[in-house]
Amino acid sequence: MNWKLILLTGLLLLLVACSNAVIDLPVIEDAYEEVTLTPMATDTPMATATSIPDGAEGIGLAFLRAWEGRDYLGMYSLLSPQSQALIDSRTFVEFYEEMMEAATVLEIHAQPQSARQEGERAEFGARVTWETAAVGQINRDHIIDLVFSDGRWGVVWDESLILPELEGGQRLYTEHRIPARANIYDRDGDALAFQGSIITLGIVPGRIEDETGLLSLLSQMLNMTPDEIKFLYVASLPDWYVPIGDVTGEVMEQYFTELQPYIGAGLVTEDRLTRLYTPEGTAPHIVGYTGYIPAESIDFYTRQGYRGDEQVGLAGVESWGEEYLAGNRGGMLTIVGSGGERIQIVQESEPKQARSIYLTIDSQFQSAVEQALADAIETHPLAEAGSIVVLDVNTGAVRAMASYPDYNPNIFDPLRLSAGQELSRVLNDPGRPLVNRVTQGEYPAGSIFKLITFSAAVNSGLYTPDSRYTSTGTWSGLGDSFVKRDWLEGGHGTISLRHALVVSCNSCFYDAGFKLDQADPFLLPETARTFGLGGPTGIEGLFENDGLIPDPEWKIENIGEGWVPGDSVNMSIGQGFVQVTPLQMARIIAAIANGGTLYRPSVIDRIGAGAGAPEEVWPVEPQGQLPLSPEILQVIQESLLAVANTPAGTATHQFGQLPVTVAGKTGTAETVIDDSHAWFIGYAPAEPYTLADGTVIEEPEIAVVVMIENSGEGSAVAAPVFRRVIESYYGISPLRPYPWE
Repeated sequence: MNWKLILLTGLLLLLVACSNAVIDLPVIEDAYEEVTLTPMATDTPMATATSIPDGAEGIGLAFLRAWEGRDYLGMYSLLSPQSQALIDSRTFVEFYEEMMEAATVLEIHAQPQSARQEGERAEFGARVTWETAAVGQINRDHIIDLVFSDGRWGVVWDESLILPELEGGQRLYTEHRIPARANIYDRDGDALAFQGSIITLGIVPGRIEDETGLLSLLSQMLNMTPDEIKFLYVASLPDWYVPIGDVTGEVMEQYFTELQPYIGAGLVTEDRLTRLYTPEGTAPHIVGYTGYIPAESIDFYTRQGYRGDEQVGLAGVESWGEEYLAGNRGGMLTIVGSGGERIQIVQESEPKQARSIYLTIDSQFQSAVEQALADAIETHPLAEAGSIVVLDVNTGAVRAMASYPDYNPNIFDPLRLSAGQELSRVLNDPGRPLVNRVTQGEYPAGSIFKLITFSAAVNSGLYTPDSRYTSTGTWSGLGDSFVKRDWLEGGHGTISLRHALVVSCNSCFYDAGFKLDQADPFLLPETARTFGLGGPTGIEGLFENDGLIPDPEWKIENIGEGWVPGDSVNMSIGQGFVQVTPLQMARIIAAIANGGTLYRPSVIDRIGAGAGAPEEVWPVEPQGQLPLSPEILQVIQESLLAVANTPAGTATHQFGQLPVTVAGKTGTAETVIDDSHAWFIGYAPAEPYTLADGTVIEEPEIAVVVMIENSGEGSAVAAPVFRRVIESYYGISPLRPYPWE
């Protein structure tokens, strides 16, 4: 019997037994039905097909964009789990930082090129460009492999994704190729800053054979006494090396023969290449100095291809001309093994020659001006600081610039034995030797400002050069409670405005300043600004201050008070809030001498040829005209000539028997607590002058400004120094002694 029929019969009997009703069932004959039973649910999962999502291309692109932004941690987050298991995030980030720095990479650019995805693997192609400081542009094509794992796409990483040539354990290394630093010369080619050798002389006490002879020779070379030298090593052990002092290659050459018996017999020499300056440190405030790159500037310089441990220009033309003097650095990027051995050259570039800079000064005249200033201040009973500047009136070229106290740029060589002591002395000197008083010193102008007041008065229409004023020695235009006195007791009598310049009549200019203020309180300040005051001259290479020309707006903004007539009265004689620099005044007096053109002062004469570039003559740059008609300018020139050459002139007594005719203006600027500042500004020759060779100089050549701080009257102190500068420039001898010597 069929088993299915038996099962069905059994089930039917069971149903009948469980029911009270009687059911008639059909008779089953030779037939059956199949019954399908539904299975019970179980915990066993059923296999299903998994689809791989797109997105590999986006991960590859995000990886490159993170690289462009130096987001190395972001790059790491895009690695596949398998790659992340092989390198931790810190090591990954540090490796990228190390390689980018080693290759001097400045910028990274990535350009996608292709993308392909097959199942759980994909490829993303891109061209990556490095802009480097040392070797230029590097281009490489990369294929980035990606894998789908743990539900996401990830980059399959190894070192070749930095550079295809890199393999496990290798590194990048850049060998910097640095051109020799170029020199700074005066206009005739005499070196003021140059690369040279310094030789350190040292002693090993136990090897000395002839101590007396050795000490005598070193004493001559180092300008030290034998006892001072012996003191340096007397307490040392016999085999110690004791450095004694430094000499230049020139000094070493001079004493070469005499040194031979002592070398190896107690004397040891060590030489090194360094930046050298003239022994006297000529023109330090122009030339400047070099030093190690400051920490805050490391990033800037490394982006220019510097290693970061070099010395660079930090002041003066050394700083301004860094791009010329340092040249263009080159380099060779290599792949090195774990032991430092070179495996492959990736790319290299040659350095480009540095270019020397020629200054506008003549070193001999510059030294003479520095000496004139030093002699004046060191011998004067009051003076402690001051400055001199000499300009070519027809170009603005600086022919000399001296600031006292000064310094020797050689002290900034950190490896010199005495560098620390000398530098400390300069940095702690209350006289601030590093300050260039020509460009950074700001002072009340005193009576030299009367040139501006005169110009404002005649340009206003309120005055003519022949307008008369009676000077009685006092002026009470501000009321009886504010009476001002003239420098000459009893006054100058009735004089014209042009003659007031000659005798420097204070009360005349008080009155002019008062009337200008009544007409318009901005008249005088605006005139001063058209003369170039209250702003930088634009001289290249040197730090300079703006000075100050106040006006009603400035006073309310900075002092919190309104402008009063007394402010204009004080300004009329260069007092009150007025501040000027010697260079600003030199520019003005040069313009008066040349017919009215204001030139940008310059210390750069030309840039030498190099790196494929020809010699470059520095341009002369006119910047404007004085606001004076030719007729008024001539009046001023005549008055300045009279200051130094007529009985009434305030400085005539200082220029007697000087063969060169000069013109100028004295100034005595009062200070709050100390003695007055002494000014003299002028030019020469003011009349035709015949040189010793018969050459006739028809027009003015040089403008000179002398400013001696807290020393007294301009006519008594600054004018004699002005004379000494003229004597030095034209080779006049003997030099006239200073009155106080």
